[in-house]
Amino acid sequence: MTTTEPIRVALVDDQLLVRSGFRMLINSQDDMNVVAEASNGREALASPALATADVILMDVRMPEMDGIETTERLLVSRAQAIDSPRVIVLTTFDMDEYAFSAIQAGASGFLLKDAPPEELLESVRTVNRGDAVIAPSTTRRLLDHMAPLLKRARPDDDPLTSAVDSLTPREREVFGHIALGRSNPEIAMDLFLSEATVKTHVGHILSKLGARDRVQAVVIAYQTGVVSP
Repeated sequence: MTTTEPIRVALVDDQLLVRSGFRMLINSQDDMNVVAEASNGREALASPALATADVILMDVRMPEMDGIETTERLLVSRAQAIDSPRVIVLTTFDMDEYAFSAIQAGASGFLLKDAPPEELLESVRTVNRGDAVIAPSTTRRLLDHMAPLLKRARPDDDPLTSAVDSLTPREREVFGHIALGRSNPEIAMDLFLSEATVKTHVGHILSKLGARDRVQAVVIAYQTGVVSP
């Protein structure tokens, strides 16, 4: 019988009580466990154990270095690593600016700290699979104003535009569905394809775009005008 290794989760939050609560919740699951903790961004960047995590739950507001800067520095330093961690940014504030900044920094998810436990756990699993997570209450507003912010001052010969132009017609079609937040099963149903075929297309799209996951693909779609709110 084949066993799957648990998802390795790291916690970065300056509040010990919050980290303790998350640790107990995550360690209660058979398919995930906490492998590292840090109380601020500088501590997180200096932690070898944290770099081995699959998914990092990152607080936005922390002393010394906030979660947005920490995410950006962490992902830049691990840009060439195939197994680089994926980051879910957590905040107590339902503000579009945090979500937008987190996505620009390379985070794969954005959630509120008061999200239901089952939503947080499923978000860890979702992001570990390579999908994106944005707090449902934030998604619509975020997408409504993301397009002009992302597309601003992009030259016609931008490398991203060339990357999008390299997609086949079918890949372009799947790309448009990804940008609208559609899951693989939903895309398969809409385009009358098998989920396996959709998964293959998604892999090719991410590779051609140089995107590490679906959330980056969505950003690229808005940057290049493939979709608009």
